[in-house]
Amino acid sequence: MDDREWLAERFETDRPRLRAVAYRMLGSITDAEDAVQDTWERVNRAGSDDVENLSGWLTTILARVCLNMLRARNVRREDSLEVYVPDPIVRPEGELLPEDEALLADSVGLALQVVLDTLTPAERLAFVLHDMFDLPFDEISTMVGRTPGATRQLATRARRRLKGADLSDLERDVARQRAVVDAFFAAGRAGDFDALVAVLHPDVVLRADFSPGRPRRSAVVRGATAVARQARFGAQTRAEVHPALVNGAAGAVITIRGKPFSVLAFGIAGGYITEIDAIGDQERVARVTADFLGSAGA
Repeated sequence: MDDREWLAERFETDRPRLRAVAYRMLGSITDAEDAVQDTWERVNRAGSDDVENLSGWLTTILARVCLNMLRARNVRREDSLEVYVPDPIVRPEGELLPEDEALLADSVGLALQVVLDTLTPAERLAFVLHDMFDLPFDEISTMVGRTPGATRQLATRARRRLKGADLSDLERDVARQRAVVDAFFAAGRAGDFDALVAVLHPDVVLRADFSPGRPRRSAVVRGATAVARQARFGAQTRAEVHPALVNGAAGAVITIRGKPFSVLAFGIAGGYITEIDAIGDQERVARVTADFLGSAGA
């Protein structure tokens, strides 16, 4: 085996971890795969001579690729960031794959990715690499061009943001999540406004992302009464609700006449829905649900 073959083999061994880092950094499977591929191209051109810690070196290159992508993305969508819902991983219930488990470690559904999207690129990199993948601040500091102490502060600010989002209170038992989500859809289909309000937390937030191309449709709605008025998912006679795991938590894919229409992710705490993240960009919905709907036969 020559050096290039050895490097390619080692990269493939590290690929699942690199993909997981990139997904946490970018919130998009497509972007994560692009970042990993970009990393491979850079590594392949440079070679690995004199590299003592290959995994660490690969992570450093990937992190810089992701950081550049995040900075470019934030400039492009600065005005629409509040209503942007990250790409979810959609799977049939009970069918998380081993590679999904690497991507979704420590996840509480899509809520974590939504909060990560509120961080600055440098804060996100510091938090993801240190708190989620155990890299030391000395290594991370070189990636963001700051001192280790300043890098530590980036992660601290990120933790404060996540703590303020109350992710620790979210229900992690999928069966209990599903019971609440089913009650939500049953009330919606029945047109029972009071039952909808009853399953929603008073401070529930609905984030509906219909893509930058349809900014008037995208919105953030707050409060149980206001969200219940918007909750017509599945109420149409042609719509079909497909229970799904969305980033490992109970969610749903909506189809109309067999065609993908929307993806819904839920945050649940204390038996109430506290957050609904909906993707209504049908091109993106078709992409993220392709495997799911194929396996479901929809």
